[in-house]
Amino acid sequence: MLEKKTNTPNRLIHSTSPYLLQHAHNPVDWFPWSEEALQKAQDEDKPIIVSIGYSACHWCHVMEKESFENEQIAAIMNQYFICIKVDREERPDIDAIYMDAVAAMGQRGGWPLHAFLTPEAKPFYAGTYFPPDYWAKLLVQIAKVFEEQRPELEKSAQDFNNTIAKSEIEKYKLERIEAPLLKTEIEKMFETLAQDFDTQKGGMKKAPKFPMPAIYQFILHYYFTSQNNNALKHLENSLDAMAAGGIYDQIGGGFARYSVDENWFAPHFEKMLYDNAQLISLYTNAYALTRKERYKDIVYSTIGFVLRELTNNEGAFYAALDADSEGIEGKFYVWTAKELQQIITPEDYPTFADYYQVTSEGNWEHGYNILHTKPNAVPPPILEKYNKQLHQIREKRPRPHTDTKIITSWNALMLKALCEAYGVFGETFIIEAALKNAHFMVENLCNGENTLQHIHKTPIKGFLEDYATVIDAFIALYEITTEAIWLQKARTLADYCLSNFYDSEEKLFFFTDTQSEKLIARKKEIFDNVIPASNSILARALYHLGIITNDSTYANTSTTMLNSVRKILNINAEYLCNWAVLYIEMCYGLSEVVIIGNEYDSIFRSLQADYHPIKIIIGQKKPPQTNDPLLNLALFEHRTFDPQKTTIYVCKNQICQLPTTHLEDAKKQLKQNIS
Repeated sequence: MLEKKTNTPNRLIHSTSPYLLQHAHNPVDWFPWSEEALQKAQDEDKPIIVSIGYSACHWCHVMEKESFENEQIAAIMNQYFICIKVDREERPDIDAIYMDAVAAMGQRGGWPLHAFLTPEAKPFYAGTYFPPDYWAKLLVQIAKVFEEQRPELEKSAQDFNNTIAKSEIEKYKLERIEAPLLKTEIEKMFETLAQDFDTQKGGMKKAPKFPMPAIYQFILHYYFTSQNNNALKHLENSLDAMAAGGIYDQIGGGFARYSVDENWFAPHFEKMLYDNAQLISLYTNAYALTRKERYKDIVYSTIGFVLRELTNNEGAFYAALDADSEGIEGKFYVWTAKELQQIITPEDYPTFADYYQVTSEGNWEHGYNILHTKPNAVPPPILEKYNKQLHQIREKRPRPHTDTKIITSWNALMLKALCEAYGVFGETFIIEAALKNAHFMVENLCNGENTLQHIHKTPIKGFLEDYATVIDAFIALYEITTEAIWLQKARTLADYCLSNFYDSEEKLFFFTDTQSEKLIARKKEIFDNVIPASNSILARALYHLGIITNDSTYANTSTTMLNSVRKILNINAEYLCNWAVLYIEMCYGLSEVVIIGNEYDSIFRSLQADYHPIKIIIGQKKPPQTNDPLLNLALFEHRTFDPQKTTIYVCKNQICQLPTTHLEDAKKQLKQNIS
């Protein structure tokens, strides 16, 4: 079949999504997800194709070129179907529903995702990537079945709809466990998780390999409380392997979304903000624990990548970089030996080639080399000079497309990462970037005092992931600045969640606001994936918020949420690792550190630089004003600000040890709180 791209735009030309705009000149008569499209399907009694993807998705681009730019295939789609394009990053609520449909049909999910729906938007068939000939035949077959076997098709759609609409409690047979938290259960979680460790290559025993930061944050917390050297060994093995592999951009910093192999070698080259934000947090915490300079280098270079390539002038962070450039996956990042030999002197080339595993025939496809190294290899002295040269040369190449969507939840993940990095490294440029981003969020992503939008300059209401991550980030920002505004905003957003997302029957939070568009199901996000579940992020944030504010509503809600998932958490923690972190925090109890005095910043950073994840730190670094809302916090009661000395109070369950003006004494008291 011939491929052709029309110059006449379709309805997607009015979209703000870069992904939808990429399809705006397809001959397919695409609609964005809208009441107009859904009503048209009912008026014309046509089945619906929902095609879901995102701008950095390689196979989404492939299917567009093969099928959606093809006049003959487009004609079939236009004749028999109402065709709807969805950016999964704009509408994760829609994506979740039809991804559930794929699972209900016994298939493996992924993107591009294609669901065939009745005119009432109920799915009856779904899949992912389809080659063009198969896709064309499938379209004709489904159109025929819709015409000739409508009753059977609608019954199947109703059955799938019933499955999708089941509550999470019913679907996963969750039973709330009210029993005391036990350290033996934490051991069981780790032991079960460890059965799937790839002890040779790091990560889990599977390919492709995703970084999955929540897993390693759990391992960090577990090691801190258990001192189990097997946990530390696997943590370092995994982080070293990721940092050495092609999944990490050795020249420009930052991580690709995943590696297609089990060696972290060949990435799918798209770079996502959410991955890099969480990996900054992970390597920051790992550095605080191990003091490995390589981890510090990873943090600095990845922050550098984000600030250089994914940040606008207002301090907001863009969503992603595409995998492809010049129509070829990864071309921006790879090198032939001939190219490298023209840059690197003959005397230095053998050393460079050995370090980065470069071969004359290429270590990847079409004679290209993916630069990677061996875990814990010592960089030769020449490396810094040539890395800079290669980066300058690479910057002159045609760049991968940048998805300039500003997604609230992803920005919040990056804000949290910057807060954590500043706490450990104390760099001025990091806190400046954090504050600039936070003020952008308040001015552009908050609708009034208590609501959020999901994406900048769109009418899409915020989802639970937006509220949970922003609350979490604002608490972290409050810790590093002591500015009450961030704590106030976190509380306001938390209260809104309790009023507009909470399911008082199942004691968990819906993904969508009560004010959001009504779809065929209202879902809850429970399982931690590459990004932790919005329920687990919010549960941890509410627990911290409850301790800081002494508000039992937040803490009790968090406890009930954890109890709701304990049954499955005890069985398999791999996709519940952020819940497992909350379990550790609650089981051991968060230490409450209150710092009063003008040396707050240096003491805060010193306490953060020593890895101790089971704590919160708040304080006053200047005399409080009489109208300061911080005066109402129970943790500040009976604390006197003295400009001549800074006092540290280490508490737990609001029971404090003796106040001290000596940092080392405070550190000893913190250690004593872990029992």
